[in-house]
Amino acid sequence: MIVAPVASFAFAETSPTIDNGLSAYPTARDLQGLSSAGSYLAARHASADRDAGVAASFYRAALRSDPKNADLLDRAFISSVADGEMEEAVKLAGKILAADKTNRVARLVEGVHALKLKRYSAAQQNFNQSVRGPITDLVATLLSSYAMQGAGNTSAALANIDKLTGPEWYPIFKNLHAGLIDELANRQKDAGARFEAAYKLDDTALRIVDAYGRWMSRNKREADAAQLFETFDKKVPRHPLIVDALKELKAGKKLSAQIDTPQSGAAEALYGIGSSLTRRGGEDLALVYLQLALYLHPNHPLALLSLADLYESVKKPQMAIKIYERMPENSPLKRNAQIQMATDLDSVDRTDEALTILKSVTAEDSKDTEALMALGNIERARKKFSDCSGTYTKAIDASDAAKPNWVLYYFRGICEERSKQWPKAEADLKKALELQPEQAHVLNYLGYSWVDQGINLPEGMAMIRHAVDQRPDDGYIVDSLGWAYFRIGDYANAVKTLERAIDLKPEAPTINDHLGDAYWRVGRTLEAKYQWAHARDLKPEAEELPKIEAKIANGLPDLPTGPAAASNTNDAEKKKDDKGG
Repeated sequence: MIVAPVASFAFAETSPTIDNGLSAYPTARDLQGLSSAGSYLAARHASADRDAGVAASFYRAALRSDPKNADLLDRAFISSVADGEMEEAVKLAGKILAADKTNRVARLVEGVHALKLKRYSAAQQNFNQSVRGPITDLVATLLSSYAMQGAGNTSAALANIDKLTGPEWYPIFKNLHAGLIDELANRQKDAGARFEAAYKLDDTALRIVDAYGRWMSRNKREADAAQLFETFDKKVPRHPLIVDALKELKAGKKLSAQIDTPQSGAAEALYGIGSSLTRRGGEDLALVYLQLALYLHPNHPLALLSLADLYESVKKPQMAIKIYERMPENSPLKRNAQIQMATDLDSVDRTDEALTILKSVTAEDSKDTEALMALGNIERARKKFSDCSGTYTKAIDASDAAKPNWVLYYFRGICEERSKQWPKAEADLKKALELQPEQAHVLNYLGYSWVDQGINLPEGMAMIRHAVDQRPDDGYIVDSLGWAYFRIGDYANAVKTLERAIDLKPEAPTINDHLGDAYWRVGRTLEAKYQWAHARDLKPEAEELPKIEAKIANGLPDLPTGPAAASNTNDAEKKKDDKGG
């Protein structure tokens, strides 16, 4: 199996920094003007940036100039699969197999293509030649069995699954898909027995519960189906597919089968194994399986979510957005896709679009706490503190009063503090701490706020120290302790603590700025100016930059004398850090 090229294209190479998410390599318009070497280099650059579509275009361009180059052929093929360009991938797979009949990824793609076209015999032949290893054996066996069923050989399909031996987790997949094949063949009793066996092996698996419950609803066991879904809901609350199924059952409707063709069954198998691999560090192979699943079933909602999540995990939000946009409007998972898409849109500075989507979702359901939380988080990150305070209030009001969420009070407290509503902020931070007494971020934020204001100093310092004990490797929290020492005039401990914070978070402009201030107060003026210059170069927030530049030029003002010196409340030294917010 060609695992290495998948890895080298998809997710293994380090991505270069691209400003504003724009490609640093030529666009597809430049293909005709590039030499073979130029196309190859552009393709490698795109691969390193994990842009499958651009990489595939350039590899194919290079291949046209050097059609006998096996390495280019392989890279063009893998890039096409990774981008979901399956028609192109099929063409390239044929060329690969002409030279190497043992290429397992090419065999898999050829088999899936044949299955899609209902060429069941050809599909079986290709799947049977794409095995070697626990994962690939399982995939090939399940897909081959669906091809057999498509050809009308249900008994052979089931026997093919049953004879497969392997790891202890095999039986879960074997029973689920044997049950789905039995359903396709209208062998309802056998299907129920298979689903029950799978359920006994794992009663927390969504697709097993979904398939079993759907079977129950069509076999005069509606009450059992409802009980099954309600039991799952207690373990995994409010999953949209389960909520929708219960709604349909209560309306007296029978639920459709999870699959209705061999092709959708094969897509389900590819999705199930692909999504499992994303949770086990197998992102490269998962990408192949998920794209193949969507080739067979373009609107598979869970495969779409899994693929988008995969792109998010490798920090490719633009690609994730494109996948979320494909979610069918009538899918119960549409709302989930919208919420996550909004988060990704904000991450690529398309904040207005993100806010529009979330406001639309919350307008449809004013008690959607997840959407309200997402909206509040974006508003808070974008410093819309008055807005986010109101949004979190709506989320709190919509929440179960018997199960208050400390996070909502904590976030609202941050918004209130940043919008200069300290009494409200203090009350919310205390509420969050009441609900979660050991939460380091809350301890840090409340304690720091007290120290910064020169109030409740012993209690505030104790809170920050406790937060550091909880999160000793959190540079921002350690910074809070160092800055608290600075605020009370203990400059020696401030330096010591802030140096530790810098070791933990050297790229943080605020921490570098704080350390510069501490150095200045202990007389280490050259080091102070170096630290401030470093803070300036690390792109601090816009409002902080002129303050830093002024300190580089002039240093800190002299400390006041008399009572003011003890409290050290000079506005020139009063600043905020991240504080976990």
